Amino acid sequence: MKKYLSLLPAAFFLFTCSENNSTKKYNYPFARKVDTVDNYFGTKVPDPYRWLEDDRSDSTKKWVDEENALTQDYLSKISFRDKIKERLKQVWNFEKMSAPYLKGKRYFYSRNNGMQNQSELYCKNGLNDSAKAILDPNEMAKDGTSSLSGYEVSHDGKYLQYGIEKAGSDWEEFYVRDIESGKDLPDHLKWVKFSGAAWKDDGFFYGRFDEPKGSQLSEQNSNQKLYYHKAGDAQEKDQLIYKDDAHPDVMYGVQVSDDQNWLIVSTANSTHGNGLMVKDLRTNDELKTIVALKDTADDYGVMDIANGKMIMRTNHNAPNFKLVEVDLAKPGEANWKTIIPEGENYMVGLTRAGDFYVAHYLVDVKSKLVLYDMNGKKVNDIPTQQMCSVSELSGDRHDSLLFFDIATFIDPPCIYKYNLLTKQTSLYFRPKFDFKSEDFESTQVFYRGKDGTKIPMFITHKKGIKMDGTNPCFLFGYGGFNSHYAPEFRSDRAVFLESGGIYCVANIRGGDEYGEKWHQQGILCNKQNVFNDFISAAEYLIKEKYTSSEHLAITGRSNGGLLIGACETQRPDLYKVCIPQVGVMDMLRYHRFTIGRDWKSDYGLSENEEQFKCLYKYSPLQNIRETKYPATLITTGDHDDRVVPAHSFKYAATMQADQQGDEPILIRIDHNAGHGGGKPTEKQIEEWADIWSFVFYNLGMTY
Repeated sequence: MKKYLSLLPAAFFLFTCSENNSTKKYNYPFARKVDTVDNYFGTKVPDPYRWLEDDRSDSTKKWVDEENALTQDYLSKISFRDKIKERLKQVWNFEKMSAPYLKGKRYFYSRNNGMQNQSELYCKNGLNDSAKAILDPNEMAKDGTSSLSGYEVSHDGKYLQYGIEKAGSDWEEFYVRDIESGKDLPDHLKWVKFSGAAWKDDGFFYGRFDEPKGSQLSEQNSNQKLYYHKAGDAQEKDQLIYKDDAHPDVMYGVQVSDDQNWLIVSTANSTHGNGLMVKDLRTNDELKTIVALKDTADDYGVMDIANGKMIMRTNHNAPNFKLVEVDLAKPGEANWKTIIPEGENYMVGLTRAGDFYVAHYLVDVKSKLVLYDMNGKKVNDIPTQQMCSVSELSGDRHDSLLFFDIATFIDPPCIYKYNLLTKQTSLYFRPKFDFKSEDFESTQVFYRGKDGTKIPMFITHKKGIKMDGTNPCFLFGYGGFNSHYAPEFRSDRAVFLESGGIYCVANIRGGDEYGEKWHQQGILCNKQNVFNDFISAAEYLIKEKYTSSEHLAITGRSNGGLLIGACETQRPDLYKVCIPQVGVMDMLRYHRFTIGRDWKSDYGLSENEEQFKCLYKYSPLQNIRETKYPATLITTGDHDDRVVPAHSFKYAATMQADQQGDEPILIRIDHNAGHGGGKPTEKQIEEWADIWSFVFYNLGMTY
């Protein structure tokens, strides 16, 4: 969606009345209804706001401007909004750094001085040498809306391939920079999305789509192709490596072995489960299938290929993952050699560091690091805190150092250095920040879901807080796509905790907290388990006197936005405030936009009769009815081409039409913003100032 001017408040009120909302407390913008009806296996489903799916139409732009005007008018009347924003700036303003990453003879890492819109990329010749700035995305857009989506250094350390995303869109543009001179080559690659780059000699393999014929932000993305690009060439000269017109939904991941002898291609048509192809780059042979892509939950991730042996992490016949060796001369499963067997805990990640493997396990959603030798024999545990998470694990086969970060709910990430030879851990980087962590505490509880399943939940609050049912509470959840939320520090959370709030993360099914079995229990026609688990979390917090319905706010993003939409429509009586962020709200049509079809392994498709019945039962948009709903602030971005804003648009229009209570139903549509990745610091602070103002005001809190 293009950027457009906001209407003046005086003009706004010319469009606020309609037959179905003129008696409501809030004068919601007029949203016309159309007679669009879809027939699913004999079930007729109306879609009166289908026109809001067109992100390029003048009528959609007009509706967006009017909705934003209403929302900003509401928020502007909250007296402490500016104070919350100023406090967010203070607590946000601390140095942030990523774990160093060795490539060739240099260590690479990102750094943000605290308030930069985007982090810069640096390198060092040695850990004790002075840093050299390589790339500053802040120079590419004055408003900070150009972000670094990823980068890859060539094997000889000469070139840097990097991707830039603009205005929050998932579309990337690839460039190549000479690291020594700091100057870009003429390379400019377009129509890249969800693709890494894998260097081979003085070029790299990557995936791209054809130029869209319709809307760049909502048109379905299909028929991705693999190319090889030589540094310094125009994109038109790129060599087509592979395409599969018979399977337009398949997407590709590429990597090259450390010795540059093998091209490894991962093939996937969903968010979990993939196939593998390999090509010997020393010959003219075609890509050879090693593991066929099947409609399965099995994942195959290659660490490296050396001497004809492929080292692979997989959950094939091992829901918690294992590490195996595959002889490419006889790759059949009967010949696989297990290096690290499946354990009782979920192996969320694995890296090679020196002559060791470092496995990252989840133990009740808390991180544990284990060191193994190359034969899979356990050497020792790497010490971490009791209740923490590791999000970065940086090692290299040519280095004797391992870097990892440790974060908690009350402390931002610190980076640690582990010497693989001495087995000693030392602190590498600790940020200084304006938040009194010592005044707060985090605990983990376990509650029972509707079907009796034991579910973990993290709870963070001020020490000594009285549990009398009157505390404001903010409950977060996700529940999908093999993803989990372990202890993490977020600057935006500080103002709520400092004001006596209780912050909770429910680790509901659908994620990978306990491996693939936990995931399977929350997908397809088991998806209702996810919503039941979250509702049970809210009921537990109320029962145990942490809070009450009058003081409870719930939130989630993306798939978590779906979670909030479903829980709001199923149990509107249970919460005071709902914040569905960039949510998937129309489960019958989600697959018709951009890369939505890849989510079918979790959701199913409305073209399948059995799956349609399950989707129709919980789809937030189709389950809105005339009743009293909690105060609701829906958030989205006009450049969100992952979960297109039409989901939130149609949800907001329907909720506003059917709201029978006095609580506001508002939508905040961010301009030049997408799904969240790469959002500038300034925009993040503005968004959270608005969210917290809405939450505080409607929970009866002050700041």
